[in-house]
Amino acid sequence: MSELNNELDDILRRLFPLCRSLTGDANRQTLRVLNEIAPLTIHEVPSGTRVYDWVVPDEWNVRDAWIADTESRRIVDFQSSNLHVVSYSEPVNLRLDWEELRPRLHIHKDLPDAIPYRTAYYRRDWGFCLTHAQYAALERTGGPFEVVIDTELKPGSLTYGECLLPGQSAQEILVSCYICHPSMANDSLSGVILTAFLARHLSRKARLNYSYRIVFVPETLGAIAYCAANEAAMKEIDVGLVITTAGGPGKFGYKQSRDTAHPINRLAEEVFHEAGEDFITYPFDIHGSDERQYSSQGFRINCTTISKDRYYEYPEYHSSLDNLDFVTAANLEKSLGLYVRFIDKLEARRIYRSLVPNGEVMLSRHNLYPAAGGAQTPQSGGRSELDLILWILFLSDGRQSTDDIARTLGIAVNEVEAIVQKLVGAGTLASL
Repeated sequence: MSELNNELDDILRRLFPLCRSLTGDANRQTLRVLNEIAPLTIHEVPSGTRVYDWVVPDEWNVRDAWIADTESRRIVDFQSSNLHVVSYSEPVNLRLDWEELRPRLHIHKDLPDAIPYRTAYYRRDWGFCLTHAQYAALERTGGPFEVVIDTELKPGSLTYGECLLPGQSAQEILVSCYICHPSMANDSLSGVILTAFLARHLSRKARLNYSYRIVFVPETLGAIAYCAANEAAMKEIDVGLVITTAGGPGKFGYKQSRDTAHPINRLAEEVFHEAGEDFITYPFDIHGSDERQYSSQGFRINCTTISKDRYYEYPEYHSSLDNLDFVTAANLEKSLGLYVRFIDKLEARRIYRSLVPNGEVMLSRHNLYPAAGGAQTPQSGGRSELDLILWILFLSDGRQSTDDIARTLGIAVNEVEAIVQKLVGAGTLASL
C-alpha cells in the first residue's frame, strides 16, 4: 500500500469511534486530529447565538448509556456502538417495563442487523437505536429494565474549524465538509478526512492562483453559523465543493450546482472522462448536504459534490453498517485523486474583468483601434483581431474564464490568452 493509503487508513480508524454530534467534545477532538494533517483555526459559537433563523442550542456530551435486564446484563450498550443512543438524548435514569420502553426504541426497517442513526437536536427527548435481535430480546424479557442515558446538556458552544489559504487572486474557492456524524464511515467521515488531505495538498503547493476557504462544520446549523459569521466574504464566492460520502465501494457520481450551465459542472464531467471513470449525474435539488445553505438566496454559491456511494443511494446509509468494512482507504484515495484533478482544473482557469464595464471601451484611447476609422465593415462570423478584442472585452465579466470565452468564440484558448494580455497591458482588463 502507498504511504498515503496508510495515512488515510490510520486517520479513519482514529476518528471512526468518536461520538460526534451537532456540538460537543468529540467534535473538538476530531478537529484536533485533523489539525495534524492541515493547519486549522478552531472557532466556538456560544449556545444561544442567533444565526439568521436558527439558534445555537445547548452543548451535548455523552459518557455512557444502556438498557439492562433484572440481572444487570446490558442488552443495549453504548460502549459497543455510539449509534445506540439517539443523538442529543437528555439524561435518563429509569426503571421501565416493555410497554413503557417500546415507544423510545428505533430499529432499521430494511436491515435487521443494522443500528439506525437518529437525532433529536432541537427538542428535549431521548431514545435508543438497536438491531431487530436486540429489540426481540427486550420484548421477550418484558422488563422491568434499567434504562440509563448518562449525558449532559448545558450552555456551551458549537465548534467549527477553518483553513484559509491565500493565493495570487483574492477570489476564493469554498471547500466544505460536515463533522457532526458519529460512527459512520462514508457519511460523513470520508468527506471530513478527504477534505483535510485536500487542504494539506493545497497548503503544500508552491503557488496557488486562487485563495481557498476550507471549513469543517456541523451540517446545516454549522454551515449557517459560518455564513452568518463570514457573510461578506461568503457573498463574494462563486464556486464551492461540498465533500461527503466519498469512500464507498460503489459508483462515482457528482451533484450538479444550482446553475446547471455553470462551468463547474463541465469541469466535474471532464475530470471523470479524463480519469476513465463511469459516473452518475445527480441534478441539483433542495435535499442533500450544505450546498443547500451555500446556494441559498443570500449566497448563491455554485457547489458540486463528487461522491462514491452518495448519501441516500446505498442501503447502509445512516446505519451502523456504514462502517470500516464499507469504506476503505483505497477508495478514499481514488476520490481524493479526482478532487485534486478538479482543483487543478480550477487553478488553470483564468478569469478577467473589464476595467471599463459601463459602455464599450474607447479603443483608440488605448491604442487598440486601427489608425483610420470608418473602413471596418463587420463580417458574419468575422474573427479579425478587432472582432476578437470587442468580443473578449464584452465577455470578460469577472465570471467567464478564458477557456469559457474560447468555447463561446470557437477559437483556441491561446488565441484568447494572447489578446487578453494585450488588453491587460492596455489597462482595459484585470485578472481576478
